[in-house]
Amino acid sequence: MIVKTGRFGQLTVSEDDTILIPHGILGFPQYTRFCLVDPGDETLILWLQSLEDSTIAFPLLEPKIFKPDYSVRLSAAELRELKLENINQSAVYSILTIGEDITQMTANLKAPLVINLKQKLARQVVLQENEYSIKHLMFKELRAHLMTIAAQFSSRAKNQATQGEAAATPVSIRDIPPSLTVKTLQA
Repeated sequence: MIVKTGRFGQLTVSEDDTILIPHGILGFPQYTRFCLVDPGDETLILWLQSLEDSTIAFPLLEPKIFKPDYSVRLSAAELRELKLENINQSAVYSILTIGEDITQMTANLKAPLVINLKQKLARQVVLQENEYSIKHLMFKELRAHLMTIAAQFSSRAKNQATQGEAAATPVSIRDIPPSLTVKTLQA
């Protein structure tokens, strides 16, 4: 299907790459159909683009990138709602807040987005642990991670730079590796 977006222009999104979020994102319950978009800028940030409103897109980042010990504990009810038969079928993302000063970028670790990669079903889960914040400053860690990647792949980046700017593209759900971040609550 052709999707017009406010941020990325027109995209061709396969029905197989549509993610259903039955309850929507907190504060946006009316939007339930999304796709992931890679803006092509090598920041590791993906965007959760609404398929119902072209102006709605949320920046996402895997929390393990800036907080390696991060884990998500789901209740039995949350596992059932996500239809997760195996916790290794899931990916976890933090929703970012990016203001004018990018160094003040924050990640919501308290309410991550958990995606069942097999069922293409997701839910924003509010974690019960008090150790996580809704405004975790993480720019310094992200920048360090990006610098490490840049050093490892500098020749590839040079080749891409000579080929021009990369365009935003939808992300295929089947290409997303499981995050191994989800844990189950002990009964």
